[in-house]
Amino acid sequence: MKNTGTPISPPKRFPIGIIGGTGGMGRWFAAFFEKEGHPVIVSGKGTGPRPDEMAASCPVVIVSVPIGATIEVIRQVGPHMKRESLLMDLTSLKAQPVRAMLESSVSEVIGLHPLFGPSVPSLEGQNIAICPARGGRWLPWARDVFGRNGAKLVETTPERHDEIMAVVQVLNHLSTLALGLAVHDTGISREELVRFSTPLFRGKMEMIDRVFSRPDLHAEIIGGNPHTGRMIGLYRKALDRIAQAALEGDAPAVAALMRTR
Repeated sequence: MKNTGTPISPPKRFPIGIIGGTGGMGRWFAAFFEKEGHPVIVSGKGTGPRPDEMAASCPVVIVSVPIGATIEVIRQVGPHMKRESLLMDLTSLKAQPVRAMLESSVSEVIGLHPLFGPSVPSLEGQNIAICPARGGRWLPWARDVFGRNGAKLVETTPERHDEIMAVVQVLNHLSTLALGLAVHDTGISREELVRFSTPLFRGKMEMIDRVFSRPDLHAEIIGGNPHTGRMIGLYRKALDRIAQAALEGDAPAVAALMRTR
């Protein structure tokens, strides 16, 4: 993480380009920056300006595309970025995208991960992971525009971000995925389960519905994180420990496992 240079005082209404600004988080951030008074130029699949046109007209360009397309898009826009400009991404993984931004551009680079979905009404109280990677001239602006609107910024390296997100997202989604598949394999209908459901179970089913409603996104989050193998190992180890005690009908041993947390 390298932050050098004199902080800039950018004009209040400089244009911001968002590649992938027609859907999901890209659309959310387009609306956010427009409220901040910035002209926002967006492109989507087959719509809007080309990456080189975006880089030529916008001092700040944000890549907000599906994880699987992120590196390719960064390599398309990166070579056209000006040295005094800023290239950011909104991807849920940080090490590979930040490395690609550094390798393909001469601009300042910040990796950004908004830790919320596009359904939230504002930044108030929301966490954003920020990974400054090259230069420090734009960093004060980024801190200000998000912090002033109530976001809780956590600055870290791309590698540490991915390590933490392996727990927050990968392990979390693995658990939900396994639960959803196991519930399906019971063969009991959704309607019958609902009639017998507890508040806790209904909450779990809502979580399963949310994760299973976006299979591509969650599959890429699980499959793309370099720490997924370790998370699977820990999950299996925990399940084996629980299973050993539970299959023996040893309730005190199961309870003892929970007390070790």
